[in-house]
Amino acid sequence: MLKKERKRWNIKATNLDNSIVNQLVDALGTSDVLATLMINRGYSSIDSAKSFLGKSTEVMHDPFLLNDMEKGARRIIDAISKKERISIYGDYDVDGVTSVSILYMYLSELGACVDYYIPSRMGEGYGVSKNAISRLSANGTNLIITVDTGVTASEEIDLATRMGIDVVVTDHHECYSSLPKAVAVINPKRPDSTYPFQHLAGVGVVFKLLCAIEILISGNEPIDCVRKISMKYADFTAIGTIADVMPVKDENRLIVSLGLSLIDNTENIGLRALVELCTTNETRAKTKVKKKISSGFVGFTIAPRINAAGRISEASIAVELFLCNDEQRAQEYAIRLCNINKDRQFEENKIAEQAYAIIEENGYDENSVIILDDHKWHHGVIGIVASRISERYTLPTILISFEGNEDPNAPEAIGKGSGRSVEGLNLVDALAYCGDLLERFGGHELAAGLTIKRKNIDALRKKINEYARKCFENHTPENVMDIECELDAKQANLTLASELSLLEPYGVSNPIPVFSMSNMIIEDIIPIGMNRHLKLILSKDGRTFTAMLFCVSSQEFPYEIDDEVDVAFNLEINEFMNTKNVQLNIKDIRLSERLFQEQQCEELKYQLVINGKSSLNSELIIPKRDDFALVYSFLQKEAQEGKGSFSYIKLLKALKRKYSGVTLNYIKLKLVIKVFRELNIISIDELDEFSFEYKMNFSKSKTDLEKSSILKNLKTMYSSH
Repeated sequence: MLKKERKRWNIKATNLDNSIVNQLVDALGTSDVLATLMINRGYSSIDSAKSFLGKSTEVMHDPFLLNDMEKGARRIIDAISKKERISIYGDYDVDGVTSVSILYMYLSELGACVDYYIPSRMGEGYGVSKNAISRLSANGTNLIITVDTGVTASEEIDLATRMGIDVVVTDHHECYSSLPKAVAVINPKRPDSTYPFQHLAGVGVVFKLLCAIEILISGNEPIDCVRKISMKYADFTAIGTIADVMPVKDENRLIVSLGLSLIDNTENIGLRALVELCTTNETRAKTKVKKKISSGFVGFTIAPRINAAGRISEASIAVELFLCNDEQRAQEYAIRLCNINKDRQFEENKIAEQAYAIIEENGYDENSVIILDDHKWHHGVIGIVASRISERYTLPTILISFEGNEDPNAPEAIGKGSGRSVEGLNLVDALAYCGDLLERFGGHELAAGLTIKRKNIDALRKKINEYARKCFENHTPENVMDIECELDAKQANLTLASELSLLEPYGVSNPIPVFSMSNMIIEDIIPIGMNRHLKLILSKDGRTFTAMLFCVSSQEFPYEIDDEVDVAFNLEINEFMNTKNVQLNIKDIRLSERLFQEQQCEELKYQLVINGKSSLNSELIIPKRDDFALVYSFLQKEAQEGKGSFSYIKLLKALKRKYSGVTLNYIKLKLVIKVFRELNIISIDELDEFSFEYKMNFSKSKTDLEKSSILKNLKTMYSSH
């Protein structure tokens, strides 16, 4: 069984030069906390900090600096003038959908004869396929423009060329050593790229293509052309950039910043319908609360709904929403996307539960990469689940679905996989190392897709773990949470929460600030959302805070009222009934460092005992039958009330609180639990060395504790004490 480890908190603002902090405070007129955040992001000089806050150094780069841009743009202009049929070939994720949408809208406006093609994730899988090329050829296509895909499709593009179809590739994925022989390959990650910024999303590359075409067609000043394209398409470009987790720096920062401001008042009927559906909550009083359009809102609310279409239905639903010119029709599409997203959430949770069960049952402690497969898993959802598993266990994870095969267990059955990685392992490089076992693969450093035959699964597990062990030779993957700085209770106020908006837009390289506060007391635990989430009331130094903990039920929450905890959180403003309050959105919560050290000290004593190195008297070490009966009775009652896990410290406190005169200590209690597990009196699964999950086993007969080898060994070791 893989154990979930306590996250290591990496507090960035350690040993900061206070004089630099004070200089920024004086120059910027901000709090010392915001000045600290600027330094954490690398803006320690007054000039650089002002430039970042004012977005004055970021510029839109010349689109013609992208290799092949002029060749690609001119071929498209030529196709428009000759009324050739242009087919946009896109991917089915948010980046692909937004790419298809803005290119289709722009070319249609220019009078092009244009259609689009997005492969079915279920039937065709990722990327350009030969079958699709043949269908487009039969449909009379003269020019294919790939968006967010195509850079590794050399064979498919060769086929298109033989069929008399020209191809312009726009992509942003990792390239193979040789590029496809297309009319143009526009990708900032080309090995010979001359473009000053590598991290455009696929839709960002299309955005630059539109700018280039506009410059060539209109003859206007480049800056005016870029401004025009930005005002029309920055909203969709921002959505794709955020959804594809691109760094929000350089020109991405400008695109996202402008795009977010446009989304709120977008002229696109379909996008407006979707945003309104997501941002308007009807309460019982029928009052409407409109949420702020932020990068977080796009990433966690808008993007999943767009993504869901391609994952478990057809991505064309989302494209048609954005191309729609009828408000009633747009409303229907938007509702459909939201309903599909609910189906996606159900499938995701079902697969996640099954995957966790497999991991817990079989254990993957010897593996550096987790690879799981199943023939019933919906392959449109496995990427999200792989991400959850990777985050939970801090290991690269690949899930493979053999759904749709007539015989999923046949050696030649084709599985479609999706993987997520952790820092230290480039997943595309790892898959390239195993390329002889794969039918195809592609993606990014931390996320990739693959196709594989059933007969090669075991070999893939062996080979990719060999590669990963070498990568992690001098670097063990850690479950680390980056924290900006520790706040005291007075600093976590509305002024700071409002001031944080100066850092927006957030994203990779400019994350939403995570703060920590130590030694907080849990005053109340309130289940909300049908017990899917928790609202906690926390206190420190006489101040009380409302905190939200999402996707954790009261049964899963390992703490109780009056427990002392350390909390990592985003600081936000909650507005209700025209009243604003600070809210902590919890990213991690754990036993306070003070109590954790106490727990470690007790654990050290326990380890000395079981290794026969303790000097304690046997009376303080070996539990008696009454101790076993007491713990069993207590756990049985707790199980009947739905409780299924405890830490040893917490269980010990609960026992002493419930029963007077309890002589148990940490050592005895842990030995009782170990013996229960050894003799199968209670099913015990250790979460870590300090806590466990349990399930009561029913037995009509009494168990003879003298059969326990644990107790026999202890009595032998400490018989003379």
